[in-house]
Amino acid sequence: MLEEKVKETIKKYGLIKDKEKIVVGVSGGPDSICLLNILNEIKNEGTIKFEIIVCHINHMIREEAGDDERFVEEYCKEKQIPFFSKHIEIEKVAKNEKIGTEEAGRIARYEFFEEILKKEKADKIATAHTKNDNAETVLMNIIRGSGVSGLKGIKPIRDEKYIKPLIDISREEIENYCEEKKLNPRHDKTNDENIYTRNKIRNVLIPLIKIAFNPNIIDSIDRLSKLVDEENEYIEKITKETYEKIVIKEEKQEIILNLKEFNKQEKVIKERLILYTIKKLFKTNNGIEKVHIEDIIKLCEKNIGNKYLTPNKYIKIAINKGKMYFFVTQN
Repeated sequence: MLEEKVKETIKKYGLIKDKEKIVVGVSGGPDSICLLNILNEIKNEGTIKFEIIVCHINHMIREEAGDDERFVEEYCKEKQIPFFSKHIEIEKVAKNEKIGTEEAGRIARYEFFEEILKKEKADKIATAHTKNDNAETVLMNIIRGSGVSGLKGIKPIRDEKYIKPLIDISREEIENYCEEKKLNPRHDKTNDENIYTRNKIRNVLIPLIKIAFNPNIIDSIDRLSKLVDEENEYIEKITKETYEKIVIKEEKQEIILNLKEFNKQEKVIKERLILYTIKKLFKTNNGIEKVHIEDIIKLCEKNIGNKYLTPNKYIKIAINKGKMYFFVTQN
């Protein structure tokens, strides 16, 4: 049974503990309604004693968005699960912030999850990322040139707060479960449109690889990402220790590193230090790719005069008088 497989994942990674309160992000699609139904079954079973709260974001993009919201709300009423929803004009937000619709939606969802987490004094946020999502993420990172760290994919738990109980479950298993349990999940038509990179990978690239090269590509990528993650954890530990030794100044809009000490490091640590520092400022890699990292390392090695790079409009990296500056140029 799928419930047993999810329980194994929860136990293996320590995702949910007794007496915790979990905020579950539910769109109403197959993955999220499957996650909610399984967590509710496990909760009712009582082997782990925890509470569930459901959060739903209405992106106000599709005509069916209101029906999706009502579907999730009705499910929660029937199962007596606390339900919270929020309406956000994502396309308008994306335009104002000058970012993609997909990214704007992701930011809005997590901000709402965090809001409810604090309001309800919850412990963790559960999202319905699957084994397929992990494979898609790895392929997307490869295409974008993210380097070895991009092969680690989606972690089962991040920052001891964001959990993915379905990360060892395939989309095929989820669809079968939804049919078996007669959950009748909602269908987001935008997932069928090959506009976004992830949709192209999901609907075009992976099916092609399955037919032409490897029918078990999802499992193959999943194994690869787990191996890389083990090695990545060790390198991240070394990176953090090195950063703490060479950081001169750390503020919200600016971080300064000791350039001489930075240049002493092995190339792999230099690459990680750059990404680690950028994540300190932006909480994400902020679109920094392998080619940008190579340029930054070359800039630091030359160390002649007052020079700088602007990998994108949000960040400026400069070297001057033995120091390496990371500036936020736009909020």
